[in-house]
Amino acid sequence: MARNPAAQTAYGPMVLAAIEHHEPPGQRLVDDDLAASFLPTAMRALVAAMRPAPLRRWFIAAMDRSGPGLWVNLTCRKRFIADRIDEAAEDVDAVVILGAGLDTLAYRLARRSPIPVFEGDQPVNVARKAATVRRVLGGLPLSVRLVALDFERDDVLTTLVEHGYRTAFRTFFVAEGVTQYLTEAGVRRTLEGLRPAATGSRLAFTYVRRDFIDGTNLYGSQKLYRRVCAAVPASPLLRRASLNRRVVNKLWHFGLQPDDVADFLADYGWRLIEQAGPEQYLQRYVEPTGRRLGASDLEWSVYAEKL
Repeated sequence: MARNPAAQTAYGPMVLAAIEHHEPPGQRLVDDDLAASFLPTAMRALVAAMRPAPLRRWFIAAMDRSGPGLWVNLTCRKRFIADRIDEAAEDVDAVVILGAGLDTLAYRLARRSPIPVFEGDQPVNVARKAATVRRVLGGLPLSVRLVALDFERDDVLTTLVEHGYRTAFRTFFVAEGVTQYLTEAGVRRTLEGLRPAATGSRLAFTYVRRDFIDGTNLYGSQKLYRRVCAAVPASPLLRRASLNRRVVNKLWHFGLQPDDVADFLADYGWRLIEQAGPEQYLQRYVEPTGRRLGASDLEWSVYAEKL
């Protein structure tokens, strides 16, 4: 299977969710009993090695040195989205997960509800997900459908309709950890494609702050910025050869600022209900566990309703 830099990022959040499952039930930031099984063998071994609490504390601290507070953000955004879906369960007819990667949300939903769930992602991720689901569950649940999508080129709803989606569905759309990998044109194209969504549909997504993308404020995450936003030589060998003309394309492109989100969504027919950032993550999810963790202001979660 061809390597794709953005597609490779599907693993990281699931490793975090799987490691969190080693915490006692009352201390987990996210509760995902399928996460570990959806990972490749080497990553499952890493997760298993984190069973002792001292090793987990060391691992979380090591990650936070790269991006302070990102452990909390990457786990709590999953909890935020799952909570919003639970709250809206009686008011929606379908769930669409855009940029699903290896996320297990669709399969946890399928265990308790026949509501149709559509997972849309790059073809390479869809192929990987299909193979993973066959390995773990023996096959796709009847309620789940995998849809290959190119967010920069495809009309989202048109592509979904080809796989059984109905535009009359009041739909809960999810785009977790997706928008920063798209260009602004790709994000706007996706939202424009959702314009025909039924009134009362919901949208939960995450975004990275624009001032991080443009390098104005690195939020203590210099290493992360160099990895995902900065143009760098393609390899240490090229750096030594001073062949700086050859660079790796940066992974993250699009960002928003919290004060701009309501107007940005309104342009496409959505009403902002809520944003969640570090303060909300800490108050809702971290403090009740008694764990001493920080959160980052770099990434936020959004919940909106279609007008």
